[in-house]
Amino acid sequence: MRRKAVVLLSGGLDSAVTLFLALRNGYDCRALAFDYGQRHKAEIAGAKRIAAKAGVPLNVMRLPLPWKGSSLLDKKAVLPSGRTAREIKSGGIPTTYVPARNTVFLSIAASFAEAIGADTVFIGAHSEDSSGYPDCRREYLEAFDNVIKLGTRRGAEKRLGLEFPLADKTKAEIIRLGSSLGVPFQFTLSCYEGGKKPCMRCDSCVLRAKGFKEARVKDPCIIQKRK
Repeated sequence: MRRKAVVLLSGGLDSAVTLFLALRNGYDCRALAFDYGQRHKAEIAGAKRIAAKAGVPLNVMRLPLPWKGSSLLDKKAVLPSGRTAREIKSGGIPTTYVPARNTVFLSIAASFAEAIGADTVFIGAHSEDSSGYPDCRREYLEAFDNVIKLGTRRGAEKRLGLEFPLADKTKAEIIRLGSSLGVPFQFTLSCYEGGKKPCMRCDSCVLRAKGFKEARVKDPCIIQKRK
């Protein structure tokens, strides 16, 4: 019998690579996305397309966070944009940080995993995000793995844990891995604006563009100009 896994699938690049990696490693996956009141629903639409391409069922949980506290939740707030990758990395925690988001999502994912008898919860958090978001750090992820093992029945029985296979990878390494796995990058969304085309100005677009350039892979979301 194949091992079951719950994979957090945001519609972004990193979570898509994590899903396809879990599938390659033989897991019977269930994807989990959240409608948490974010500025746009484009990422949820992307998650649906990615899950369909991967051939896995997707659960979308509506969990609006009414207290805002993030430029991803408040349309009146200004999104960080126009910064270089170096400025982003050295700029501290950005306004796009959603208070305790991964703690909320992982708690629900652990509950879902236990309910369906899964062995693993997967999250695509990684090192470059950790420079800004405290809940993407390896230390945090290891701590939450311990929470699952201490605070759930399957965890206490050593039958459930958290995996974060991208934690120490750069964006370029993740893109190269995704390319080798056949990840449909054209369905992934990174832009904070959520428009039909990437804005190429927000922090997420800047880091994505840098990753594709360093990986020497063409981003299918960017229309290549003819010479």
